[in-house]
Amino acid sequence: MSPFPRPKSREPLTEEGLFEYAVGSLGRRMRSVRDLRQLMKLRTEPGEAGEQAITRVIQRLEDLRYLSDERFAADFTRLRKENQSHGRRRVQQDLAAKGVAKDLVTTTIARAFDDTDEPALARQYAERKRIKPPVTEKETARIMGRLLRAGFSSTAIWKLLRSWKVDVEEIEVHSPEVAE
Repeated sequence: MSPFPRPKSREPLTEEGLFEYAVGSLGRRMRSVRDLRQLMKLRTEPGEAGEQAITRVIQRLEDLRYLSDERFAADFTRLRKENQSHGRRRVQQDLAAKGVAKDLVTTTIARAFDDTDEPALARQYAERKRIKPPVTEKETARIMGRLLRAGFSSTAIWKLLRSWKVDVEEIEVHSPEVAE
């Protein structure tokens, strides 16, 4: 006997069961169309019939306004910006990873970040993460890498470091810039 129990094999859901499953899933967490499609693939029969059922359920959810990539992108961006103080690049990458269309990502990011003071957002991020002004070059490089990974531009990072009175002219960062 195996020490790990076998997972229960589930019967594939009917289209109505798939709809109820999707509504419940959306009730627990906001999802992009691609995320929901991948989740439903695990609960439907394989093949063309399952794909057609998923497509019909997604269309029904969109018609009922339960599912919208535009709303998802706007809410996701707002939450990442306001609650987690992430920078433009990080939010852009996260949306792309969620399967949101590139043109929708571009317009949503532009709408959310064009009037944002990025150095102030970087300062908020540093305060929220309790990042102290660096004392050594090694600490400065570590903080710069962390801020780059959080999605801030090098210009915003330099401004933050200068406001901390850090001599940034001689610092060399080995962390790669986040691709746009």
